[in-house]
Amino acid sequence: MPTTFKESKFSDYGSKWKPSTHCYPKKNHNKRYQVYNFTRAYRSWFIPYIKSRIQPDKFRPLLSFLYTDLNCNLDCPYCYSRNKHKEGMTLQVAKDAVDWLQSVGCRVLAFMGGEPLIRKDFLIELTRYAVGKGFFVYLPTNGILMNEAFIDEIGKAGISVINLAVDAVDRHKGIPKYLNRIKSQFQYLVTQQQKYEYITFFNINITKHNLKDVKALTNIAHDHGIATDYHINEPPQIEYEHFQHGQNGAWITETEFQAVDELVDWLIQKNIEGYTMVNSVEHLNAMKLFIRRRLPPWPCLAGKSSMIIRLDGSFTPCMELYGSDEDWGNIYEGHNFDPNILSRLKKNCSPNCLSTCNFQVNHYSSSLTFSLQWLAKHAYSSFLGVS
Repeated sequence: MPTTFKESKFSDYGSKWKPSTHCYPKKNHNKRYQVYNFTRAYRSWFIPYIKSRIQPDKFRPLLSFLYTDLNCNLDCPYCYSRNKHKEGMTLQVAKDAVDWLQSVGCRVLAFMGGEPLIRKDFLIELTRYAVGKGFFVYLPTNGILMNEAFIDEIGKAGISVINLAVDAVDRHKGIPKYLNRIKSQFQYLVTQQQKYEYITFFNINITKHNLKDVKALTNIAHDHGIATDYHINEPPQIEYEHFQHGQNGAWITETEFQAVDELVDWLIQKNIEGYTMVNSVEHLNAMKLFIRRRLPPWPCLAGKSSMIIRLDGSFTPCMELYGSDEDWGNIYEGHNFDPNILSRLKKNCSPNCLSTCNFQVNHYSSSLTFSLQWLAKHAYSSFLGVS
């Protein structure tokens, strides 16, 4: 039966939230787990990064996002990926994409959607195939379709990261992704983390409706020994016919600026205190400028160090340009990422985009020290302080 609010161990989610002694205590990751994840990150992130620095003129993406489906079991007001009218990626195209990425030196593969778990068997087989090719495989999900059998199977397949998208502790109007909805899945996911040696983290989208919940989720994650990843809510840069939430996407307005500033400062302080976060302090600080539309152009590496592979195997630089009509190439004919075209695009689009993934790719590949800090995060440890 579904968990009710009163039965939940996460129901006290205000500013005075305290870890429940009846819930799972903080996980102290054992040395084997830390060494394994550091080593895996070293092979899949650091070695390709070094090779990309040695051969800067060669196309060697560090990270590729593979869209397996656009369909989803939810309709989040801020999400523009949902489209039930397109068939998902075929397994053959998916395996061909993995083979192509391997040929250009990429070793990090992130599934994207939609909701990838609408085809569980597909994901398990593709994960097993990619891991066999030496890939670090990342799975984002809202967790609703996840069950114990799937967690065990994807764990056995060798998944590296499971990114659990939650925006609140309990249900709010317009927020269908809340932790109490998937409480049993979350607890089993954490319980099995050391057994299968994957990394778990919360993926939290900061909107006008969930500012208090962001703090509570951050503390819950820390109490359970998992990381967090934050996005600032942003409208799409391309119009999509199927996107029906243009005016009610929970976009942040001037009314929320001060509250967002205070939340960002709190997150930065928690980062300094040792909470494991995907985001760099630089990225968190940039959120203040972004919501005020004062963000200057920043050195986005989409189309160089990161890329998107669409359902049919065609390319695009980033998620925000998924619907672009530009011919960026495909897995069968190679890429057409023209640096001059990308540079012109980014002068206009980067001030209107604060992509967590692409910002981190730029930040953590900008120096050897930052790259080592990125490796340390995978082991839930630190290197030369916060990043």
